[in-house]
This record gives sequence, structure tokens and C-alpha cells, in this order.
Amino acid sequence: MIKLLLLLLPFTLFAAKPDLLLLKVYKDQNISGWVMSEKLDGIRAFWDGKHLISRGGKIIHAPKYFTKDYPSFAIDGELWSKRGDFENISSIVRDRVPSEKWHEIKHYIFEVPNAAGGLFERLSKVKPYEGKYIHIIPQKYVKSKEDLQAFLKSVEKLGGEGVVVRDPNAAYINKRTSKALKVKSFLDDECEVVKVLKGKGKYSNKMGSLECKLPNGTLFKIGSGFSDAQRSNPPKVGDTVTFKYKEMTKYGKPRFPVFLRVREMK
Repeated sequence: MIKLLLLLLPFTLFAAKPDLLLLKVYKDQNISGWVMSEKLDGIRAFWDGKHLISRGGKIIHAPKYFTKDYPSFAIDGELWSKRGDFENISSIVRDRVPSEKWHEIKHYIFEVPNAAGGLFERLSKVKPYEGKYIHIIPQKYVKSKEDLQAFLKSVEKLGGEGVVVRDPNAAYINKRTSKALKVKSFLDDECEVVKVLKGKGKYSNKMGSLECKLPNGTLFKIGSGFSDAQRSNPPKVGDTVTFKYKEMTKYGKPRFPVFLRVREMK
């Protein structure tokens, strides 16, 4: 029994929850001189010099070959494969015993948390480590707000999630900051599933909708955005799910909420 526990121990490690740069929402702010990049819909992964750690402080059990050439300093980015592949990425990354499917994953870096200087100076530290698994996310200067909207439309047309705009001269900030903003055609948020409701008609034997709770306690339902497979095997009570919506009603509920995904690594 002791030997079994020792064998299992490496796969049950938790790390301290990292203090990371988090995005605020773009609301037509002045972004003159800023840079933009595609917002990748993957799993956030912070490398502390020894381990890959999720935003919530869980150890990500990548294969040894994946991280053997990683730097000894901290880097931050998204584990990602391609657009529209979040469920596959999540299933690969959350396994305690890494599978061969890790060959589909790359680590796309957007920050070097403990480095000095502006964004490009910080990212330059990662360049010697770029290779098969580490890639630096390309940044391009925003020429105008029209240029930003054109870039956003091009990303969304290809199935991308959105765009990130950043002040390249700002020092690293390990919290939610107005120096880094997410830009999307819709709003998104997260909520906790409190009830799974049965469907009607063609969904009579499946999940029809989720009753969810916002952080402020507001209850609402999400009934669209689910595949047939997700309706047959819906999120569980207690899960945190991401959804998109148009706006808030006067009662403080999301208008036209659409399910996007379960945030399993948070």
C-alpha cells in the first residue's frame, strides 16, 4: 500500500495558485501605440521553472519530453492545438498520466512574469527556447481602432475566440489590469452550475438546460450552445462553465446566454 501511494504521489501534486496577469474588457479605450494578438482558446499554463501549473494551482502532468528544454525561469501562456479544439485540449492536458496525444499540444507564450522591461524585452528572453513545443505568440501594432476591428473580424471568421490588446511599454502586472484587454464581438463570463434540468420534446431523455449562479448569486438558465453529446453527458452540479451573452437585462441576468465550455483546469 505504501509503495502504491508513493507511485501515485507525483500525480496528486498541487502547487501554490499563481498570481497571474488577467485581462479586463475593451470598451473603446485609447489603445494608441498598443499591440494585438489572437486570444487562444486553450488551457492557461504557468511554468514556474519546474512544473506546468494551471491558473487554479493544479499541476499539469506534461510528458518529460515536452518540458525537458524549458527555461529555468517562469513563463506564461496557453496550451493549445488549433481553433475550436478546446474539449480535446482539455481532455489531453487534464490526464494525470500523459498520453501520446500531447504531441498535438504546443505552449504559446505571451508573458515572462519575472523579467524586467516592456513586453517585447520580456518575451525576448524566451526566444532561445523556441522550438517544437514552445512558441511565442506574435504581436502586431494596432494602427487604429478600425484596424483592431478588422483584425478581430478576421480572427472570428477563422473560428478564433477574440483578440488581446496590450500596452507593450507596461511592466508585468500580476493581477487584472487595464493595460491588457480582451476584445470580442460578444461578452462572456463564468458561472456555477446549480441544477441540471431535463429537456422536453426531442431532448426529453437528455439535459434541456442548466440553472447557473453568477458570483453575485443571481440565478439564470442556459439552454443553447450544447451539442447532442453534451446534452447526453452534461456538466455536473458544482462545475464552472463559460458562457457568452449579448448584454445584461435590467434584472441583472445575461440576455441570450449560450454555453461555451466547462472550465475544468481552473
